[in-house]
Amino acid sequence: MENKKDFRLENDGQNGQVKPDPNAKALIPVLVFLVLYLGLGIYYTYIHPLKGQMGFYVMSVVVAFGIALIVAFFQNKSLSFDEKIHICASGIGDDNITIMLFIFLMAGAFSGIAGEAGGVESTANLLLNIIPGRFAIPGLFVIACLISMSMGTSVGTITVLVPIAASVAGTGGFNLQLCVGTVVGGAMFGDNLSFISDTTIAATKTQGVEMKDKFRANIKLALPAALITFAILMTIAALGGEAHLGHYDFNLMLALPYFIVLALALGGLNVFMVLGVGIILFIITGMFAQTLTFDTVFTSMGSGTSGMFETMIVTILVASISALIEVYGGFESVLGFIRRHAHGKRGGMAGIGLLTGLMDVATANNTVAIVVAAPIAKTISEEYGIEPKRTASLLDTCSCIMQGIIPYGAQLLIAASLADINSVEIIRWLFYPYLLLIMVVCSIIFTRTKPAGHDGQKNADTEIQE
Repeated sequence: MENKKDFRLENDGQNGQVKPDPNAKALIPVLVFLVLYLGLGIYYTYIHPLKGQMGFYVMSVVVAFGIALIVAFFQNKSLSFDEKIHICASGIGDDNITIMLFIFLMAGAFSGIAGEAGGVESTANLLLNIIPGRFAIPGLFVIACLISMSMGTSVGTITVLVPIAASVAGTGGFNLQLCVGTVVGGAMFGDNLSFISDTTIAATKTQGVEMKDKFRANIKLALPAALITFAILMTIAALGGEAHLGHYDFNLMLALPYFIVLALALGGLNVFMVLGVGIILFIITGMFAQTLTFDTVFTSMGSGTSGMFETMIVTILVASISALIEVYGGFESVLGFIRRHAHGKRGGMAGIGLLTGLMDVATANNTVAIVVAAPIAKTISEEYGIEPKRTASLLDTCSCIMQGIIPYGAQLLIAASLADINSVEIIRWLFYPYLLLIMVVCSIIFTRTKPAGHDGQKNADTEIQE
């Protein structure tokens, strides 16, 4: 059988990495995607809104990327159709992409069965019963952090807690937008740090790093921002009234699996093992509490994995487009721009953060933004001597910052819909995302570097080992 050439590898005299000539035209598929998805999203959100539909969900992200892939296939006539198919297959077949797809499936099954068993509501209600009424707002923030970190989804956390936040605002006389913004901030904290979040999976697997290493890099940014947010909310609570939270029914047995999963993940257990243990625990506790039956065990896991299909298809499409753009010289064009304007390690880190943030603004989906930005970010980290765990942290953190702020993202749209307010009204109360952005900027500015000398590499700085 004839061996096909891997067009992403050719000998450059040093390390075998492909070095195509910079070609800005290779980025046209990305531009096509942005025009279709961002352009139509803005049109259907602000110019011609459709009743009962969120503007950025009229144009399917899968369709937009599919059209972009077709455009990519029409480029570079020097390669045959079969050769382009092989390039796409090489991109999709990357070990990290394959692992990421499998984890998405397991994360979907875990989310589905946990929701069907009633674990989410029991966990939230358990924590709500502990909070003193006067400190309802900071309590909501802590609960949102814990729930999102355990569930691995900010949208799921917002869906569960925003109605409760609206009730707290009504009974305590608190600002409704503040209460909703508090839940959104906590949800983004957990989404950013959770071991089973799709953003964590995408960021770590595309950079080839362990989740625990990314977590350690992330917590240095997220924890100070969360603590300052908590202090602000405690001050507001001390000056405000007292909410009458009442009593919320919960089942401790159904809440327990989430805390076990969180503990196992923080202990560094392999994510497949963590998700597997979580699924088994929810099957056992759900059957015992009679919230699950033999048939709903399978239907709930099936619906959970189905919910991940769009993310998986997007991952496959983006891997294909990225492989073609890389061979065509598109990445070299972007890197050339960054090399001209970013100097040293700090510049490289700023470039990764800015690139990820802009992709999230364009796609309104933090997971998609990470998958799109990840190949370029990986090359930047190699050239500028940035540790992969810090690159993964920047990808996840910067995408979550922007996703928690943009008024047309799913998080704010769903929160606003549940609270019956406009998503723009929430923006000023998003203390945590703004503080997290400040922490990221400070971490880049105060990164300790030293000259590396001329060793034939593009990176000008290397990190001092502490």
